[in-house]
Amino acid sequence: MRYFLSNRVPPFTRLLLVESGSRYLLDNLLPDLPKIHGDQLQVDLVTCFAGLPEGFRPEHGRVYRVTDYPGRANRKRLYRELRANGYTVVGIVCAGEPIMTKWKWSLAWHLPAKLFILNENGDYFWFDRAHWSAVRHFLLFRAGLAGAGAVRTLARLAAFPFTLLYLLLYAAAVHLRGKVRT
Repeated sequence: MRYFLSNRVPPFTRLLLVESGSRYLLDNLLPDLPKIHGDQLQVDLVTCFAGLPEGFRPEHGRVYRVTDYPGRANRKRLYRELRANGYTVVGIVCAGEPIMTKWKWSLAWHLPAKLFILNENGDYFWFDRAHWSAVRHFLLFRAGLAGAGAVRTLARLAAFPFTLLYLLLYAAAVHLRGKVRT
């Protein structure tokens, strides 16, 4: 996760997209990338899906399937391969779906590239210090601590210790009653 402290956006020469959400998000993004950043842009894809998204041009990039890298040793091999490719930018899809959650954050951590996050609306933001308010709001929203759900989530957190204590006392009373009867 390079460039977190920097506002500088590196040139889009090598891009790695981590398809960790609904396919339609990349279907909408991929056709626009060459128009914005030029035809020389090389886009590689890490995915768990069988096919390819619309707009992905295999002649301009490579596909890495996480199912081809089972186990710790193979994951390390994938990290080495991806690091050797020299990506300047990594984009991960965070669409509120539990698809490749560990993979996307592990790749974001291991690859020395500027990171952007693509949400379910097709919007993206850079994961850096300059956009910390967007990152913070995104994390709070995903945790249920922003918007209308915040009060409900905080109430559940406050009630949890009391609920757990009640359940433990109830279980102890039931088991104790069974011991007394026998």
